[in-house]
Amino acid sequence: MSCMHIFEVWAPRARTVAVSIGGKAHPMQSSLHGWWKAEVSATGPGTDYGFIIDGGAPLPDPRSAYQPHGVDALSRLVDHAAFHWTDRNWQARPLSSSLVYELHIGTFTPQGTFRSTLDRLDYLADLGVTHVELMPINEFSGDWGWGYDGVDLYAPHHVYGTPDDLKTLIDASHAKGLAVLLDVVYNHLGPSGNYLDRFGPYFTHAYKTPWGPAVNLDHHGSDEVRRFLTGNAVMWLRDYHFDGLRLDAIHAFHDRSAIPFLEELALEVETLSAQLGRHLVLIAESDLNDPRIVTCREAGGFGLDAQWSDDFHHALHAVLTGETNGYYHDFGSLAKLATALRQAFVHTGTYSAFRGRNHGKPATGLSGHRFLAYSQNHDQIGNRAHGERLCHLLSPGRQKIAAALVLTSPFVPMLFQGEEFCASAPFQYFTQHEDIELARNVSAGRRSEFSAFGWNPEDLPDPQAHATFERAKLSWDELQSEPHASLLAWYKKLITLRRSLSSLTDGRLDRVNVAFDGRANWLVMKRGDAEVVCNFAADSQAIPISGNNKEIFCSESAWRLRPGLIELPSDSVAILTPALPRQDHPAACRRRCDP
Repeated sequence: MSCMHIFEVWAPRARTVAVSIGGKAHPMQSSLHGWWKAEVSATGPGTDYGFIIDGGAPLPDPRSAYQPHGVDALSRLVDHAAFHWTDRNWQARPLSSSLVYELHIGTFTPQGTFRSTLDRLDYLADLGVTHVELMPINEFSGDWGWGYDGVDLYAPHHVYGTPDDLKTLIDASHAKGLAVLLDVVYNHLGPSGNYLDRFGPYFTHAYKTPWGPAVNLDHHGSDEVRRFLTGNAVMWLRDYHFDGLRLDAIHAFHDRSAIPFLEELALEVETLSAQLGRHLVLIAESDLNDPRIVTCREAGGFGLDAQWSDDFHHALHAVLTGETNGYYHDFGSLAKLATALRQAFVHTGTYSAFRGRNHGKPATGLSGHRFLAYSQNHDQIGNRAHGERLCHLLSPGRQKIAAALVLTSPFVPMLFQGEEFCASAPFQYFTQHEDIELARNVSAGRRSEFSAFGWNPEDLPDPQAHATFERAKLSWDELQSEPHASLLAWYKKLITLRRSLSSLTDGRLDRVNVAFDGRANWLVMKRGDAEVVCNFAADSQAIPISGNNKEIFCSESAWRLRPGLIELPSDSVAILTPALPRQDHPAACRRRCDP
């Protein structure tokens, strides 16, 4: 190579730093604020290198763009400008009209790679998905895992493919009309292969987290740590053309800064969006029930676009399954489900028996489009002892009710891979830590977590076992058989119906009316000119309706319409709408009811 590369690294704790290339150490010069720099000739894309701190062994670059041999090996230079993109005029749909589909690269296809995911893009587009959300794909220890214990935040996991493979997937997704979101983890890093503390104060012992010392967002040296994280976000959005980020567990941030990290991140992404001319979004995972997270900065909020709605999930799950242990303790009634449908947060400063204190604040004035609704996601399935999906827990009728309430809710709907065809594959927690002691601690920790739910920890599958990972892989052959094909058809009808009626994409929560009878076990949600009627009872029953609609889409065929009433079978749901133009009709399960 005849080119020259400038190597830079932040290492304020080091006395000496050198960059190691081909076994040769090139001394680096210190500069302002703990940064070190060296110009090295005959280097460029494809060069493997590491940083030597105070004469030790070479370490991966904290900002490594690629770790082709894993978390403990040398980093490799990547030229992001060399990739040929074809999505120049691409714009993602607004969240308000989107359908998000969460998937895990390693289990979505048998091969578990970026390239193999290309084969399923047509399926996702045909389903009606608009945004594909990838669980974390940055480098982590081992060949398989969920990705939430990653350590090299800037590097795609080498087992999934190369940086160009990931770019190819995103470019192809855009060509199919699919936006791509990335789940990023800024609240902690994994323990295996985590060398950041050797370089500088990336962590602080001022706060404790479930994973150890907190990421340093507000103590000595935190300015550079924050730049490390915001720079990572910008890199994924700019260099890989992701359309947005999902921020893992922001309630685990410890930050007392006058300008919170989340606000700073939102401003950086807004600036990048203006520079690129592309719409970019930030979606938080939070259990704080704090409306400031998704309130614009001008109104005193953090300026994020949306957040996951666990209250809606918990309320729906507890009603459908009857489970009220663990964090479902505060839920289980139709009243709580009705509250979640009307106002997103169930706890709005009210007492939470699970937490033993008052919790939350009203989301007054916020649109439903600020919240993502789901009946399943990686956490809610994977946090179960055996990784059961709803199809393992519920009758087909109740599965269809769950789908209907998610896809007709005033929120942004999100599906988890395979739920639309009741995939038989469980989604258990899996890892491949090579450190034997760490692996033992992870397994013991999972057993301890499940005690709160009353599950027998001895029945817990070993997260380290290869079989646990293999069981999570989707079986796409199931699409051709029952009951998978029927449930898939139901999801497609609901998605088509949501897009056909403006009332179902309206995010104004003050227009959501919910009636229910806790004893009779029915619930009716009225959204403009559409009514969603749910019978959770063990028997058929007549449920009051407005009677002004012309079309009825029912999960079961044995229903009857009477003046002001609809009689529904047990565990079924009907959606009543005005007469729709012929081209807008969802296929099948439709019947015109003339007066």
